[in-house]
Amino acid sequence: MADHKKPYSKPQVAESPIADVFERRHPSDAEKQWAEKTLASTLEKPPEKPIGAPTGTNLDEHGHARFSTISNVPIRRLYTPADLPQDWSEEKYLGFPGEAPYTRGIHATGYRGKLWTMRMFSGFASPEETNQRYKYLLEHGGGGLSVAFDLPTLMGYDSDHPASEGEVGKCGVAIDSLEDMEILFNGIDLEKTTVSMTINSPASVLWAMYLVVAEKQGADWKKISGTIQNDILKEYIAQKEYIYPPAPSMRLVVDTFEFGSKFTPRFNTISISGYHIREAGSTALQELAFTIYDGVEYVEWARRRGLDVDEFGPRLSFFFNAHSDFFEEIAKYRAARKIWYRLMKDRFGAKNARTWLMRFHTQTAGVSLPAQQPMNNIARVALQALAAVLGGTQSLHTDSYDEALALPTEEAARIALRTQQIIAHESGVAQTVDPLGGSYYVEKLTLDMEQGAFDYFGKLDQMGGMVNAIERGYPQKEVAEASYQYQRAAEAREKVIVGVNEFVIEEESPRILYIDETVARQQSAKLKALRARRSNQEVQRCLEALKKAAAQEPKAGSDGNVSPANTMPYIVDAVRAYATVGEICEALRDVYGTYTEVSVT
Repeated sequence: MADHKKPYSKPQVAESPIADVFERRHPSDAEKQWAEKTLASTLEKPPEKPIGAPTGTNLDEHGHARFSTISNVPIRRLYTPADLPQDWSEEKYLGFPGEAPYTRGIHATGYRGKLWTMRMFSGFASPEETNQRYKYLLEHGGGGLSVAFDLPTLMGYDSDHPASEGEVGKCGVAIDSLEDMEILFNGIDLEKTTVSMTINSPASVLWAMYLVVAEKQGADWKKISGTIQNDILKEYIAQKEYIYPPAPSMRLVVDTFEFGSKFTPRFNTISISGYHIREAGSTALQELAFTIYDGVEYVEWARRRGLDVDEFGPRLSFFFNAHSDFFEEIAKYRAARKIWYRLMKDRFGAKNARTWLMRFHTQTAGVSLPAQQPMNNIARVALQALAAVLGGTQSLHTDSYDEALALPTEEAARIALRTQQIIAHESGVAQTVDPLGGSYYVEKLTLDMEQGAFDYFGKLDQMGGMVNAIERGYPQKEVAEASYQYQRAAEAREKVIVGVNEFVIEEESPRILYIDETVARQQSAKLKALRARRSNQEVQRCLEALKKAAAQEPKAGSDGNVSPANTMPYIVDAVRAYATVGEICEALRDVYGTYTEVSVT
């Protein structure tokens, strides 16, 4: 792999364009003969040039063309068995689908028995409007829902808080109270519909609201399924939507692990997310390594609580980006399953086979979808989605082509869903398991991803874990450097972005979905009415009980119960009393304080 510290630095290269056949591996006599005769004579003709790159760019110091992945990993001209370890075999390195090390997938039949869940990420404006969009998606074949919340909700503020001004309902749906969550899922059977919620610092609060709504519908908590993102570590690394300092934030996450293990056995209490790390500009390897090591950190903190990895481990899930480099992405997913199996079995001693399985959701790369010529994004999304499917994802969200401009229109959301349906029902890729398994190129990329990730793990272990590394600014600096180098390459036109730095045209602005301030006024009015009719005395009692529990040191529960200091039962009580998101988060701010990132250079 390329140098981790400088992911876009140029590697050492051979003086002759055919010399790479003879270096760094053990080519067969037949390949040497091909290089000296067929290849050499071909290279005497017009030279190789990365497709689309202007003449004179992407050259090494000897003037030879340099080909690389989107993460700047060098790509050889040809891959053969000589690129794989000498002891490489299907049995040792791949295994079979549904069996360790799960390189070829966690299900023996792949998608032949069940397709991936087509889980469309959606949420905008008010709960009423988003509820209608959810029903629209389900009516058009969506298999699950994924909730996008607005910025005030993500930051733990109510819609009428001064900090919420100008942001209510803009990047997702505004949820202030249990009342809003009841409206959001009105007419949607939560025992039959899987729901994912992209929420982090206030994750336990929104999850409590979801559980109470399910309870009010008559659903059995032991039967409902879905996921809360709940991944606070990637917030410190990439997205920056945190509230509390790292240690108490991790405590809240572990509280959900313990609570979920006891009461919601089919609900994933975390979706460990590399998506936002990649959106911040990381390489594919950095996304893979930092995401999985975040998972290691969560397991370590849960074990310190006294939780059994085989109790909470099966409810850990992951969330990856599907970027534009087709084969690099497929290799990333295949390596991820293999790495997680090794960590769970060897590092943590898990005995339950379900704990070994990496289950992951994928979303196509929003950062790759430019505002210029947005209809081109339909093709980008299709290719990214295909990579996710060939990599074996369990669920998938396809971005809408207009997301660089605004929240998706109804038509754009439908096209994004239809893209998945065409892949599922017309392409034929779901009819066999891991169809790219055995490709020399894909297997080499997979092995390099695996080794590169463990190299990063060694560095993070030396720092004392991910929380310590974050406080030192290590992953933040790595991602920032990768992002800078990619932007430099794009501006130098070493990487072609169709419609942005090549094939540019003049174009009219497309029709977009616009959210005005009406939503903010409506939400503020609902909050005022709610506070007037609820029992404010009961709300205050619940919030004081929550603060008392949050101030205590939690320990492992016993006799089938959670720790007496576990915050989840107190949050559920506060939600039932119709305490708001902002009020509950403010109670926790009183105990834990807030976090300001330390500037690093």
